[in-house]
Amino acid sequence: MQIAEPMIIALPKGRILKEVMPIIRSAGIEPEADFDDPKSRRLSFDTNIENLKIIRVRSFDVATFVAFGAAHVGVAGNDVLLEFDYPEIYAPLDLDIGHCRISVAELVDLSKTDDPSRWSHVRVATKYPNLTAKYFAKRGVQAECIKLNGAMELAPSLGLCRRIVDLVSTGDTLKANGLVEVEKILDITSRLIVNRTAFKTRSTEISQILDNVRASLNG
Repeated sequence: MQIAEPMIIALPKGRILKEVMPIIRSAGIEPEADFDDPKSRRLSFDTNIENLKIIRVRSFDVATFVAFGAAHVGVAGNDVLLEFDYPEIYAPLDLDIGHCRISVAELVDLSKTDDPSRWSHVRVATKYPNLTAKYFAKRGVQAECIKLNGAMELAPSLGLCRRIVDLVSTGDTLKANGLVEVEKILDITSRLIVNRTAFKTRSTEISQILDNVRASLNG
């Protein structure tokens, strides 16, 4: 009998991983010991469940792995889901973790006289060019988006642009770099996501994972 390919769960590195692992473990999924070893460079791990693996990738890449079928299930913020807008992804569960927001920020001095309601054209640095352009288009504002993957907070002070669109949690990084939030675009949480094709072809396995995670969330 032919053995099915392993079921793959894609999890994001960093802060969200720390928040999601208690949920994953409460759902009965325990990765091998190497997963918790900070010195390990491995990215793929077996679990206590036969034929179920966990891969650990960048948060922005989780959605891509799931959308193209390299992973069957994953955890991604709705910021990433809206930025890529993959039709192949189904997001059935809000995990109520990873709380933050996407906001427009600018230098403190500019904010003292600036009025966002009067904007007709903005130039912003962001790692969310699609999400940002759609947001401003709905407001009737033309947005010129400069794609940066990090250090967004430097862009206004170095003259690259006057404003940025970025994730904000405490606001401490903005404050440390002389910036202030002037407009919130979107509240963010992390979602459990599923590849739509896999949900049809491996419905029993995926439904079991969903049920276990849902039970974990409900205590």
